[in-house]
Amino acid sequence: MKALFYHPNIVKFALNLWPPFWGAGIKILEISDDYRRVTVRLKLRWWNKNANRTQYGGSIFSLTDPIYALMLMGILGKEYYVWDKQAEINFIKPGNTDLTAEFVISDERVQEIRQATQSGEKYFPEFVVNVNNARGEMVSQIRRVLYIRKKPQYREVSVASTPCSQES
Repeated sequence: MKALFYHPNIVKFALNLWPPFWGAGIKILEISDDYRRVTVRLKLRWWNKNANRTQYGGSIFSLTDPIYALMLMGILGKEYYVWDKQAEINFIKPGNTDLTAEFVISDERVQEIRQATQSGEKYFPEFVVNVNNARGEMVSQIRRVLYIRKKPQYREVSVASTPCSQES
């Protein structure tokens, strides 16, 4: 196993102080040591309520924003570019309590990503996370697509792609 690019406790501390999270009432509750599991909470506060006095949809969406990308940056390390590429949210019911989301990335998924990108190909894995209320009921479901690509200096060079020298 490769050394982690950055330590989970430092990431948790930094994100909990990060103004977009802090201001929205978002808190990272847990990041596992191997970055495979993250739990996040969104507090229901007067400043993140909408006109219906429930969680503002933008705050719910923000709850999930950098999480999968940061997890994969921690798992894959400095050899990879990892970016959020696309996302969509499905609002299922009003969020009238604190909300939580649990993000999980399996070992099989990490293997799939490594295999798909080993020679430098772009890969666009899709992840789905459910956001639940305090009663455990699903409030929204967010689908995120990431862009992952091995950085040029770490790509495997195939024999077919190496330039041939010509003799004169």
